[in-house]
Amino acid sequence: MTVPIASHPERRLLHTRQVVCTGYERDDGLFDIEGHLLDTKGVDTDFPYGTIPANGVLHGMRILMTLDLKMVIRHLTALSEQAPTPVCSHVNQAYAALVGMRIGPGFKKRVAERVGGVKGCTHLTEMLGPMATTAIQTLAPVIQKRLRQRAASDPEFQMPRHWVIGTCHAYHPEGDAARRVSEWQPIAVSSQTPL
Repeated sequence: MTVPIASHPERRLLHTRQVVCTGYERDDGLFDIEGHLLDTKGVDTDFPYGTIPANGVLHGMRILMTLDLKMVIRHLTALSEQAPTPVCSHVNQAYAALVGMRIGPGFKKRVAERVGGVKGCTHLTEMLGPMATTAIQTLAPVIQKRLRQRAASDPEFQMPRHWVIGTCHAYHPEGDAARRVSEWQPIAVSSQTPL
């Protein structure tokens, strides 16, 4: 996407960051969320451990996170394939501390407590935010389908309040979008969701 600029000054590309997150359903009932962060330099750039040439990679990092239907992390592997220092990859194992954590309200805060600051890598830790939203986008349709199936087979089952209500401006509890979502057989993503 090119953003229009009022005046058209000449520009020189210095840095590009790409974060790509993908979600997969596995045949064993679990879900894999993969995150990939790639930082490249537009010009030769000097660092204490050497020079990154133009179009060279500064950061090439990946996380593979496996979740269950309740959004609990069952496995997590962090990899620093390319980094600006030889010690960056030494902290990759610290991310195993996230196993057992559930993606939901307060997730970023709990991540920061376990792998924030000197306990982790700034870039790997930041990548977990978009990976969490990718996990929600990946699992929500699956959970929604199961809840609808349960509601169809069990007349006593009460559909829980839709998880998206109150999370942003569009889904203000008294807004039209929240009303429509509520009328459209809501879903919930929480550890209490009966599946």
